[in-house]
Amino acid sequence: METLTTRRLNRATLARQMLLAREKSDVVTAVERLGGMQAQEPRHPFTGLWTRLEDFRREDLHRALHEHSVVRATMMRATLHLVSAADHARFRPVLAPSLAAALHGRGELTAGLDLDALLPVARAVLAEGPRDFTELRALLQRHFPDVNERALGYAVRMSLPLVMVPTEDRWAFPPAAKFALPEAPSDAPSDALPGAALPEAAPDALPGAGAGQAEESAEPGGPEDPVGELVLRYLAAFGPATAADAQTWTGLKGLRAVLDGLRPRLAVFRDERGRELFDLPGAPRPDEETPAPARFLPDFDSLVLAHADRTRLMAEEYRGRVTTKNLRVRAVFLWDGTVRGTWQAEVRRKAAVLRLTPFEPLPREAFAELTAEGEALLRFLEPDAAAFEVRAEEA
Repeated sequence: METLTTRRLNRATLARQMLLAREKSDVVTAVERLGGMQAQEPRHPFTGLWTRLEDFRREDLHRALHEHSVVRATMMRATLHLVSAADHARFRPVLAPSLAAALHGRGELTAGLDLDALLPVARAVLAEGPRDFTELRALLQRHFPDVNERALGYAVRMSLPLVMVPTEDRWAFPPAAKFALPEAPSDAPSDALPGAALPEAAPDALPGAGAGQAEESAEPGGPEDPVGELVLRYLAAFGPATAADAQTWTGLKGLRAVLDGLRPRLAVFRDERGRELFDLPGAPRPDEETPAPARFLPDFDSLVLAHADRTRLMAEEYRGRVTTKNLRVRAVFLWDGTVRGTWQAEVRRKAAVLRLTPFEPLPREAFAELTAEGEALLRFLEPDAAAFEVRAEEA
C-alpha cells in the first residue's frame, strides 16, 4: 500500500480545491466541485471563489443565487453553506441525523419542545412568505408561548430545509436575511425553485466513478446510496482522507462502514502515521514538489475545516490561532501550500489595507508574492478605494 507524505496530501487537496492554479468554471460547477462553501457571512464565498476561479466577478455569484441554481442553507456540521440547488435537494436529507443531533445537543434550551406540533405551524407561517428569524420566532411564540423562542427558531432551522432569500445587497444577503421553504423562496416560477423536481445525479456522473457502476446494486455505502454519494463527493473535494476526516466534514457518524462498502471502488493509501486513506482512483495527486502559489482564504473557508487531522494544511501548533475558542475561524493566507498566518482587510479614508499576521517571519519572496496577490484581492473586495496596501505585522 503506497504511503502518501503530508506534503503530497497537501498538493492533492489543493488541486481539488483549485488552489494550485485558478481555473475556468461556472459558479454552479465550482461550488459543487468544492463540496459546497461554508457561508457563515455573506462575503466569504465571494472571496473564496475569487481566490479559485479565473476572471471571477461578483455578479457571477449574484446571478447564480438569484436564479436559484445556488442556495445558501444549513448543511454540513449544522452550519450555513453555499451549495447547488441540486445538492441541497439531494444531500440535505442525508445530513438529517447530524442536524437532529445538533438540536438534541441543546437539551437545556429545547425543554418542552414538541417538533410534531411545531413544524406544521412553521411551514404554515413560512408558506405566507419569507421571514427572518426575528420575525419567525415572534410568530411561532404566539402558538408556543411556554417554549424558549430561541429554541423554536433553532428547531425550525435544523428540521426544515430552509434557504436564504438573496437580495441586491453587495454580497447578495443583508445581515438579517430572510429564510423560506425551498418550494417558495421568492416570487420565481416554480420550475426555477431549488428543490423543485430536481433529478438525482446519475451514479456514473460522480467525480472519479468508473463506468458500469449504474448497473450495480444499491448497497449501504454504494454510489446509489445517497450517503455513499456524499462520501464520494467529499473525497473528490478534499481527499485522500480518513473516515475520521469525512465524519469531521459532514458531521455524520459511522462513515467507516460506508467507506468499507465503497472500498472496491476506491484507491487506498496510508499516511506517514500508518492511517488508512481513501480516495477516488482517478483523482489528482500531484507530485509533492508541484509549485503552490500564494493564496488568501476567507473566514470559515471549508478547506480549513474539512479534516480531523489538519496537518496537511497547517502545523498543529497553529490550529488554535486559526480556530478560536468562541468558534471563529479566521481568514488565512497560504504560501508554498500551507497556512502561514491570518489576514484582515479594512478601508479607512478611501484607502484599503490588507493586514497580514504571520505565524513566523516570512521570507522576502513570500512577502513579495503575498503583496501582489493581496493587492489584487483588495481591488476585488474594495473596488471604490483610492489606494491599496498590504502590510505585515511582526511575527
